[in-house]
Amino acid sequence: MRSPTPVSTSFAQRKAGSTMRNPTGQQFELSLGTARAVITQVAASIREFSIDGHHLTEPYGADVRPPFGTGIVLVPWPNRIEDGIWIHDGEEQLLDLTEPELHNALHGLLRDRPYDLVSQTAGSVTLAATVFPTRGYLFELDTTVRYELLPNELRVTHVIRNVGEEAAPVAVGTHPFFRIGDIPTEQLTLTVPAGTRFETDARLNPVSGGPVDGSPVDGTRFDLRGGRLVADVDLDDAFGDVQAEGDEIRSRLTAPDGRWVELWQQPQFPYIQVFTTRIYPRDGGAPTATAIAVEPMTAPPNAFNSGTGLRWLQPGETWSLSWGIRYSGSR
Repeated sequence: MRSPTPVSTSFAQRKAGSTMRNPTGQQFELSLGTARAVITQVAASIREFSIDGHHLTEPYGADVRPPFGTGIVLVPWPNRIEDGIWIHDGEEQLLDLTEPELHNALHGLLRDRPYDLVSQTAGSVTLAATVFPTRGYLFELDTTVRYELLPNELRVTHVIRNVGEEAAPVAVGTHPFFRIGDIPTEQLTLTVPAGTRFETDARLNPVSGGPVDGSPVDGTRFDLRGGRLVADVDLDDAFGDVQAEGDEIRSRLTAPDGRWVELWQQPQFPYIQVFTTRIYPRDGGAPTATAIAVEPMTAPPNAFNSGTGLRWLQPGETWSLSWGIRYSGSR
């Protein structure tokens, strides 16, 4: 294995995005009152989401690829599959290594694919993409994602249908980065209702032989239940044992003035990945800003091998699940 230092540098530079012509395809603009969102054709990414003129997700330009995968949809697996290898019916399956620096298959099969427009209104858009059988994943899925603006909220609904002839392994995730207007992200307080964390190796894969649903965070720096200042955390970690309030799991970033932005997710998303970076190219500037992604996932990293959280969709079966971004401007 190559030494960690050059791997880390190369990995960060590649994730930060690069300038090119129209890399995310058609742009779908949504509006409702003072709320506005822009969704991209490629990867069905959230390129912008704002309320009252305050950005609540990290925006990026129409002329760049999503920095660090900002806002993209992750199907049929989020996060990583170690070495791109998993076993199905006793046979080794080998996926393309889309994270070559760390020798992993990263973020599914739709991260660079264009979606088709199904329907659009002033405040909503539904996009569709097919996962076709390919190297390492010999299954076919029809997928849609619907973005809908509501008062103080962007609601996202995924629908996955197995259109193949055998059961298909499926996990779903997304990659939103959050902010609250012009407040420096390092000044926000992060709260995540997770009781466990997955210990990982140098390639960010869960350590084999560890607890199936992660190790308790009690008494560690990974306990985010009471709130931690973003300036004080350095994370690229998956969390489990998340606690719901009613029918929602809620993670929150709170500004010093009391405003907050919240990720809510249905219990069908029982895992959360939190990623921080200090080299985000905020507002088209140099890659020097602090940014944070809080990512809902239906399964943790390397689920195709561990089986943890993995759902096997039967032929003809449909799976629908939702999450969203909610804002309170009260000070």
